[in-house]
Amino acid sequence: MTDESERLARVVLSRIGEPGDPRLTDLVHELGGSRVLASLREQAADRELGADLAERLESTDPAKELERAAARGIRFVVPGDTEWPTGFDDLAHAPHLHERGGVPVGLWCRGALRLDEATEHAVAVVGSRSATTYGADVATGIAATLAGESWSVISGAAFGIDQAAHRGALAGRGPTAAVLACGADRAYPAAHRNLIDYIADVGVVVSEAAPGCAPTRIRFLARNRIIAAAARGVVVVEAAVRSGALNTASWAAGLGRTVMAVPGPVTSAPSAGAHQLIRARDALLVTSGEEVLEAVGPMGAFALADPRESEGPRDRLSGRERQVLDAVPLVRAVDSGSIARTAGIAHTRTKDALLVLHRAGLVEHALGRWRLATEPAETA
Repeated sequence: MTDESERLARVVLSRIGEPGDPRLTDLVHELGGSRVLASLREQAADRELGADLAERLESTDPAKELERAAARGIRFVVPGDTEWPTGFDDLAHAPHLHERGGVPVGLWCRGALRLDEATEHAVAVVGSRSATTYGADVATGIAATLAGESWSVISGAAFGIDQAAHRGALAGRGPTAAVLACGADRAYPAAHRNLIDYIADVGVVVSEAAPGCAPTRIRFLARNRIIAAAARGVVVVEAAVRSGALNTASWAAGLGRTVMAVPGPVTSAPSAGAHQLIRARDALLVTSGEEVLEAVGPMGAFALADPRESEGPRDRLSGRERQVLDAVPLVRAVDSGSIARTAGIAHTRTKDALLVLHRAGLVEHALGRWRLATEPAETA
């Protein structure tokens, strides 16, 4: 377990710093929160810190912060805790994107589900806020399939694909985690308060930002790396060519996670980003939850057979029998000799083939003449 003084130091740093600021996250990961906080306090005493930062440093009471958070059902999870997922440590070695990155100083969590359990077998499903009906249906279906196999669904609780992913997981009675760009005690968007509160009841709501913090653009960018690090793979369902979903996919690729994308109509602007991932960034094309599980699950655990139509009577015919069948007329019945000449096969072998075709229900025979069955067991 983490030393209590280290936890309190990280609470202060979480309050005064910006989520994902590598100047802070990298130092804390290397030196520890206590040493970084002590250094900041020395700089404040020597008036080497900016006035705003020094004031926030002085006014933050970490013990009261934890007490207020606990009253709202929020806990602060830091590296070294048994609940801390080791997958987040991969962020120490991932390339920083948009000047955001690094291992979080800590994560504020609201909900009954432990963070390590929520991320043990998890897939992130992300995409456009302006989702089409097609995209929302696909996201819901993928999430429900994952949930049915007890895999967690990670997303950002936004409009569109995120919302559909969470609802699919909840409908499948599986675990889900919402990673927010604001404090874990807030709801963004406000229209999703009921959804976010329900996720907190049955899953977990996660934020790198301290309680009470509002969402900002850079916090959304920082949030994307948390979503990517929490999952074994990221599925992009509809995304514009410049979008947060593609930023999340870039983080996933940098972390060595499996990147997947769902194709849409080639004329669909909402699917242009997903198509770019497949065409130019080697994303795996997926169309269902089963295909996602095959990509991220243990080797062979969710292997899918190649799709094939069900076998019919014609599939069981030999090459010669198919050749004879092709020579049988549809309307006007003819004798076997005529069929043999059309097929280019000896008469004796043609008659043998016709008997096989008759037993299969593919041809009719009357008064020594043959034609195709009016209601064959399987059409050609």
